[in-house]
Amino acid sequence: QVQLVESGGGLVQAGDSLRLSCEVSGRTFGRDDMGWFRQAPGKEREFVATITWLGRPLYTDAVRGRFAISRDIAKSTLYLQMNKLKPEDTATYYCAGRPGQLDGYTTRSHDEFDFWGQGTEVTVSS
Repeated sequence: QVQLVESGGGLVQAGDSLRLSCEVSGRTFGRDDMGWFRQAPGKEREFVATITWLGRPLYTDAVRGRFAISRDIAKSTLYLQMNKLKPEDTATYYCAGRPGQLDGYTTRSHDEFDFWGQGTEVTVSS
């Protein structure tokens, strides 16, 4: 059974930092593409960042330069380091995974991710 458990969310002020974690079980973690998505109240789920099974990161423009996605394969854990947080970063953050592609293909589409965590809330006050 695949399980993804996020942690690290909270209430912070603008300009602060947070690090989200996502512990994965039931998968061969190093062979999966992993991603972070977020959903603000009343809005659709949106792509934040992904890291392919080959280790290639990809970011949405809104977070590039402020957020960093990483993973510890030995710990089967995905991270999202979030710096210089803004009120518009307020959302529930979800980690997700999908089998890695041999050609290194990556995607921003949440529809192409197969397994999901329950989410962790991030609130950034101004």
